[in-house]
Amino acid sequence: MTSHQGTQDPRVAVLVYNDCANDSRVLKESATLGAAGYITRIVAVERREKGFMAGREALAAHLDLERVPEFAIERIVPALAPVWRNLIRQGEVADAAAVPPARPAPPSPLSAAGLKIRALRALRNVGERAYRTIALGTYWVNATRSALRFSPDVVHANDGNTLVPAMAVRALSRRRVGIVYDSHELWRHRNIRQDRLLAPLVERLSETLGVRQADAVITVSPSIARWLQETYSLAEAPSLVRNVPADGELPDPSTGVLRERAGLSPEHKVIAYGGRITTSRGIEETIAALPHLPRSVHFVLLGYGEPDALAGVRAEAEAHGVADRVHLVGAVAPDEVSRALADGDVAVVHVRPVCLSYRFALPNKLFESIRAGLPIAAADLPDMREVVEQLGVGEVFRGTSAEDLAAALTAILEDPEPYRERARRAAPMLTWELEAARMLELYGRVLEGRDRAGAEGA
Repeated sequence: MTSHQGTQDPRVAVLVYNDCANDSRVLKESATLGAAGYITRIVAVERREKGFMAGREALAAHLDLERVPEFAIERIVPALAPVWRNLIRQGEVADAAAVPPARPAPPSPLSAAGLKIRALRALRNVGERAYRTIALGTYWVNATRSALRFSPDVVHANDGNTLVPAMAVRALSRRRVGIVYDSHELWRHRNIRQDRLLAPLVERLSETLGVRQADAVITVSPSIARWLQETYSLAEAPSLVRNVPADGELPDPSTGVLRERAGLSPEHKVIAYGGRITTSRGIEETIAALPHLPRSVHFVLLGYGEPDALAGVRAEAEAHGVADRVHLVGAVAPDEVSRALADGDVAVVHVRPVCLSYRFALPNKLFESIRAGLPIAAADLPDMREVVEQLGVGEVFRGTSAEDLAAALTAILEDPEPYRERARRAAPMLTWELEAARMLELYGRVLEGRDRAGAEGA
């Protein structure tokens, strides 16, 4: 039985500008659409350095994934590839020379060495900007072509960087194509470099046009929904579809992997982190809080991160004298996170509000930790605070110092069971199936509107 009406076996092209290997939201949404009878294709991009090559593969009945070719200098101008690699290598050497660990000071900016470093940095900066721009444009072209071959009834555009191909597919299709815009974050106010010139204007223009053309808008937190409605004068608020775990048997500590991977005993207390390992996600703050906690308290990070990010975590732990209490234990599959976290004692869910998108965050690690039965020490951000306090599953630390976070963790660790019990009670109400029901209802309305517009135009 399907949830769509008026169209037999409608086709949905799901556009996402990543390799979609670990994008739990896109994978869950697409699987839900496929299970509901929609012929669904994810149009992602290859990432050859990660081993995800261009091509198509079946994921389930009614669902496949096509990674379109990424931009690569080797494919376009093979002779330039060695020049580009040499430029990147020299730029990296210049960065290292600018802050050498064993020297008292970097070269003077006006010395020959200093001028060379500045020139290499500037050249690499221009090259990297150009590369990113061309790479995104290449995805737009390839994603548009792929989606047009697929001939969708609806295009599901994940984040602002897929709105251009979504609008192009509508414009170039022989029949009306619906557009669903899925804003995973506040796109125009996300955590990116602030010295960009033309990109903010392009992003503002593309999102403004895209939202106006969209038949429906979905997002992940109430604050982002309000911002989108107020900014674009939407007649109704975007549908809230939070990125929460799938239903199933609730995990218990026996399913957890944190202690085994970190080599910890039952006597140790474990602060759990699950998710991408990068900056501004509370990792630095948690490491800084460790010296204010008993030595039996350890910080275990479950997730993936770039080598530089992992090295940064280790350096931070060394700087605070807690290297033996911080453990990077690798990742698990997206649908295994809650089970893997379940032997922790408390979870820190912290997003540093360096941008408006982060302030309005409602990250999936919050819901995965609740499903794992973990008490939550949460940052004082509006949407996270509302969930934690409404459900009574943890403590919100309202200060910004390491001592403030340590105090919240201490309060939880002294008496964790009431928080655990409330988390277990809340988990069955926080399931992807309940969130997805709203998405499927929305899709039914989009298709009805599309069919109605097609009949009026006939």
